[in-house]
Amino acid sequence: MCLGIPGQIVEITNANHKLAIVDIGGVKRQVNIACIVDEQHPPEACIGDWVLVHVGFAMNRINEQEAAETLQLFQELAAAQAGIST
Repeated sequence: MCLGIPGQIVEITNANHKLAIVDIGGVKRQVNIACIVDEQHPPEACIGDWVLVHVGFAMNRINEQEAAETLQLFQELAAAQAGIST
């Protein structure tokens, strides 16, 4: 199963190599943003964007509401799983 995790781009670390820092639920990771940049939306314009991250790549830009709903679902799944295992 492939799973994209919502995260917010907080810093561009290398615009030439299209690398950015993404905050995923408080954990910051370096990801490649090559899939979401183009001439109309260069790396520098990505700060603050919400994206779906999969295996180190920002695969798609999403809106903030979509990200919040998905993160809420992950929290509910984690809580349900914790309730089952106790």
